[in-house]
Amino acid sequence: MDRREKYMKMALDLAEKAADSGEVPVGCVIVKDDVVVGTGENRMERDRNAQSHAEMNAMKNASETLGTWRLDGCEMYVTLEPCPMCAGAVINSRLSRIFYGAKDKRAGACGSVLNLFQEDFHHKPQIVGGVMEDDCAGILTTFFKSIRS
Repeated sequence: MDRREKYMKMALDLAEKAADSGEVPVGCVIVKDDVVVGTGENRMERDRNAQSHAEMNAMKNASETLGTWRLDGCEMYVTLEPCPMCAGAVINSRLSRIFYGAKDKRAGACGSVLNLFQEDFHHKPQIVGGVMEDDCAGILTTFFKSIRS
């Protein structure tokens, strides 16, 4: 298993945890120098907060771990393509790389709806999509099928 799969598997485990709590199953892991410094899963329903996306929670956790809001040199592994809010936070925190699994055709800001990182902002992380895409999309499909039936 390569390192991308290793960390995406951790993100998938967090997505499962979110699903078990009735949340949309999205998980996120932030890594610096091959050490996990932040984790998060969707908690919008539990927190009653529209900002409580997996990425936002993981960035907050990483900032607490590192003692700084600057996450340069960090990599994000997230099961679903970040939305505009999360992509904006990535820019502001200066994350170096994003690896995401499934595309988000409704709200994806890494190319599915728009690519916020192609705009003329002060920071442009490297983006790699499709990491374990079938697994990441599958957990979402299963979750939405279960709540519709």
